[in-house]
Amino acid sequence: MSTAENRTVTISRTFDAPIALVWEAWTSPEHLAHWWGPKGMKIDIIDHNFEVGGKWKYVMPMPDGNQFISEGTYSEITPMTKIITTADFKPMTEGVVLEIILEDKGEQTAFTFNVIHATEEYKIQQEKMGIYNGWGSAFDRLSLHLAEAE
Repeated sequence: MSTAENRTVTISRTFDAPIALVWEAWTSPEHLAHWWGPKGMKIDIIDHNFEVGGKWKYVMPMPDGNQFISEGTYSEITPMTKIITTADFKPMTEGVVLEIILEDKGEQTAFTFNVIHATEEYKIQQEKMGIYNGWGSAFDRLSLHLAEAE
């Protein structure tokens, strides 16, 4: 039986930044452009309509001339606490749901990131493809960006 738990990849971190700054880093195109994606990669913010039902689309030009496209639709936004969005990362990953959960820890922010896949098999495939390393690299960039933005 497929439960949300066995279909979910979870990454947790604590950022050395207040929750307002971490929230802004997730919700502002100016911030997102600095950290979304792996180290050394540039991102173009094509669309960023941050509201329930709003769509987002980011394009990462690849060295070979192709593009890596990230896009989705926001389904839940609880200010300073939670963001839920559908997500497609073309051409590698499609049909997942992202949950970004923040918890205020004063000068730090506890962060939980869930990637919910349609099936347990798809989750396992994504793990083998390096989902932890990929998002880990992006969150390393986010951590550095937060330190510079304070």
